[in-house]
Amino acid sequence: MSEIIVIGGGAAGCMAALAAAEQGASVTLLERNPKLGRKLYITGKGRCNVTNHCTVQELLQNVPGNSKFLTSAATRFPPEEAEAFFEELGVPLKIERGNRVFPQSDKAADIIDALLRALRKAKVAIVQDRAVSLTVEEEDRLTGVTGEQGEYPCKAVVIATGGVSYPLTGSTGDGYEFARALGHTIVEPRPSLVPLVAEQPFCAQMQGLSLRNVAIQVKNSKKKTVYAEQGELLFTHFGLSGPLILSASAHMRSMDKEHYFILLDLKPALDQEKLDNRLLRDLGEQANKDFRHVLEGLVPRLMVPVLLELTGIPGDLKANSITKVQRRKLLETLKGLRIDISGPRPIGEAIVTAGGVKTSEVDPHTMASKKVQGVFFAGEVLDVDAYTGGFNLQIAWSTGRAAGRGAAEAVRLTKEAK
Repeated sequence: MSEIIVIGGGAAGCMAALAAAEQGASVTLLERNPKLGRKLYITGKGRCNVTNHCTVQELLQNVPGNSKFLTSAATRFPPEEAEAFFEELGVPLKIERGNRVFPQSDKAADIIDALLRALRKAKVAIVQDRAVSLTVEEEDRLTGVTGEQGEYPCKAVVIATGGVSYPLTGSTGDGYEFARALGHTIVEPRPSLVPLVAEQPFCAQMQGLSLRNVAIQVKNSKKKTVYAEQGELLFTHFGLSGPLILSASAHMRSMDKEHYFILLDLKPALDQEKLDNRLLRDLGEQANKDFRHVLEGLVPRLMVPVLLELTGIPGDLKANSITKVQRRKLLETLKGLRIDISGPRPIGEAIVTAGGVKTSEVDPHTMASKKVQGVFFAGEVLDVDAYTGGFNLQIAWSTGRAAGRGAAEAVRLTKEAK
């Protein structure tokens, strides 16, 4: 019999199992997939954005909800310690734009392999099985886990089953059901870091077009800017995706009751005056060309029909016939193409799930349940989520470590009490 069962072999679960084993506890890690860390394989486009090279304060500033809950766990295992942890496991790291931290190899598999080696060295038993229920005695004390393959008696359990995003990786909301059965409140899961559905049909007309070095402003119904950034986006059959859009979605936290729209600046390197001078020059140099051909020198070809429609300027109009009013309309469209958002894509397409186990019902120092003795939570199953940039994985490492140590300490105290 293992003293501690960790349910879920993702980032938080692996860290929790290692942390508990380091404290001398016997640990079994239950993972429903044939391999550990399936979701880790797809983070950072397969490169694994391990953490963010930042202070604890900067980390918490990138957690839009319940950041205070994370203060203790993040302080005791901050980003710098996460970096040192993986370096010590033999994975050289590098820092990129936005202080994002990646393996030097650009391979997520190196992070997973290092965790697996560490788990084996720590003598953590890894069992492929899906947990289906927890056994709790009358005095609200956990005594075991039931899996599809058998029973696992234990003194403590760490629930690190993830959210409900990317269900093919095994994140199907099992942890929410375990928590609910224990009497915990589940904050309704919602997608975060997710592609967005656009109201305008012109996005579908540009399906597959990727734009680099563009800028966006996300505004709410009061026209207040809630997010502004520069980067890469992708037009899709439903609307918008790409790194810039995924980051923006995490700031659009009231899509059920708030209307958001995006202003897309196609030429952020040029202010309005410089862009107007560029338009004047292009129109003058190509005076006898059709306007549509002039546009092809300004934007990708897929955008030309869309801009003709939005500006109302005929494509066959000669460049020297463009009026000042028409040029002004083109300028405004290039610097502020409006795209109204009707909502997010389904939660299964989100990189991260917001919502989950209510944090006020969990001890922020140990990640212990306040409802049932011997139960701990870690990672995305909790109602904490962050913006992109390695912050969500850092939450997994910090809460996983806190939960593993908390579980080991609970087991030690139980032994001493006997």
